[in-house]
Amino acid sequence: MMNFLQKFWKVITYIRTGLLNAVFLLVLAAIVVSIMMTPGQAPMHDQAPLTVKLSGILVDQLTHAPSALDLLESENPNDNETLLRDVITAINHARDDERITALILDLGKFSGGGLSKMEELGQALDNFKQSDKAIIAYADNYSQQQYFIASYADTVYLHALGSVGITGFGVYRNYFKDASDKIALKFHIFRVGEYKDAVEPLIRNSMSDSSREHNSLWLNALWQRYTAHIEKARSLKEGSIDKALATIDQDLAESKDSLAQWAKKVGLVDEILSRTEFNEKMIAQFGSEEEVQLFKSIALKEYSKTVLAAKTINDLQNTQKEGIGLIVATGTIVEGNGQPGEIGGNSLSSLIRKAVNDDQLKALIIRIDSGGGSAFASEVIRNELQAAIDKGLEIYISMGSVAASGGYWIATASAEIWATPSTITGSIGVFGLLPNVSESLSKLGIHTDGIGTSKLADMYRPDRKLSQSAQRVIQSSVDNIYREFLRIVADARESDADSIHEIAQGRVWTGEKALQLGLVDHLGSLSDLVDAIKEKHQLADANLQLIERELSPKEVFMKILAEETRHIGEQVRIAVMGKSLNQASKAFEATDMFSVYTEISDATKVDIMASCFICAPL
Repeated sequence: MMNFLQKFWKVITYIRTGLLNAVFLLVLAAIVVSIMMTPGQAPMHDQAPLTVKLSGILVDQLTHAPSALDLLESENPNDNETLLRDVITAINHARDDERITALILDLGKFSGGGLSKMEELGQALDNFKQSDKAIIAYADNYSQQQYFIASYADTVYLHALGSVGITGFGVYRNYFKDASDKIALKFHIFRVGEYKDAVEPLIRNSMSDSSREHNSLWLNALWQRYTAHIEKARSLKEGSIDKALATIDQDLAESKDSLAQWAKKVGLVDEILSRTEFNEKMIAQFGSEEEVQLFKSIALKEYSKTVLAAKTINDLQNTQKEGIGLIVATGTIVEGNGQPGEIGGNSLSSLIRKAVNDDQLKALIIRIDSGGGSAFASEVIRNELQAAIDKGLEIYISMGSVAASGGYWIATASAEIWATPSTITGSIGVFGLLPNVSESLSKLGIHTDGIGTSKLADMYRPDRKLSQSAQRVIQSSVDNIYREFLRIVADARESDADSIHEIAQGRVWTGEKALQLGLVDHLGSLSDLVDAIKEKHQLADANLQLIERELSPKEVFMKILAEETRHIGEQVRIAVMGKSLNQASKAFEATDMFSVYTEISDATKVDIMASCFICAPL
């Protein structure tokens, strides 16, 4: 019997080894074939418009981690996100590039990313206009966020069956109290701040008056900013957008116009064209591709590769010059090492120490785009930033779309805080949360009993009722962290705890209002901050050095392999369809339930959160 099992295991081992070797040989062959089939890089047109195709959401940091699953994707997973910094770099370079004759906005796959980031992109578009080169926008339909970007164009085109989907801003959430009551699920809430409303959906069936009050302030402020920009860009009278939305149903019923005709009538678009008509108009203006009847253009993705490659070479040639460091902190703040899309207390602290050890850095910028998270991790990061300051490194904060609660906690350790006017910030407050299922289990006939050495022994058991003593202990801890939060902010802003408390208590503010309240120092984009640092330290030629986590050898391999696999697919398409047909197909292709963070990290503590769940980019 033993001999049989040994022989059987050897057969299994041979099969496993053979399969792994076969997979390896296939991967190796794929890479070799790709290299052999890859032609030299086609030169870009000498005179052509740059087509800026935005995909997914605008982000400060890509959240995708390379993995074996990428091999199964025909599309690049990163196409769900567009790195704001790279787009701005390319557009700024295109302004003075004689090869670029205009800029065409392709927004069909753009999902937004927040008013703040869109305004930063808009700043680059306005900068491009100073070169007297035209910006053109065309789409089958414009969403609310897509149209905001399109409004920066000199000319906006729309398909005859399309629409401009401006509907206004709103904050709506699901509330679960009745649902949790039906299953006897209880939540013990511990919070400080009348306006700290992150946990309201668990304990209410509707928005509280205090939540409605403070959220309406920043929501209306952002809406006014949105409409004011469009009215200015489109040369409309003040209040035109609100007036048009108020009467759209009546106007359409009486005029029998299509939504596209209505959009043109109220001044949102300049001309209504089909895809074919738009293509012909662009051919007449910019010429056509040699092998297909499509207008000539340069794709942003390929142009960016050229621009960024040149920038990398320039940075390598100037490694001995003084520079400015940039660390991007995006996502929920968590303890330990964060995954892509998270801000880890340990991992971000490690990047800060890396910056401190770089003697060539004159200053360090922390770009924050976070609604907060763990109060403990926030303090770990703030403490590391303060240590860097004590060692002589100047720290500056650039707030993205959101820098609230724990995001603001981090920002306090800095020489200056910069926010955009539409940044969502503040939310100075904390809360703790413990779910309890003791009554739910009781209804099922399940009961928990036992003994402990103290009245707090069962404090963290969700299947035991939480005692009054335990509740007082947790609430005291939350109160203490809130007092510490106030002290940290008061010290950083040269104020006092009582004054900060008046504007805290979980209130959310726009960047513009935060400046008036003394919570930030300046209004401006990341580019504005970089320019200010260069001027202050006379660093005209300084490099902006991105400090980020290095990919592991496995991640690097999977990234290269996935790119090569997709490249092979492209070569096969060309081989089967022909170059012209492939170009044509690609050209035509171009052409909540509210959740609350309730994770308990372990069974021995309550996670006390400095977080703003309602602070989502609009």
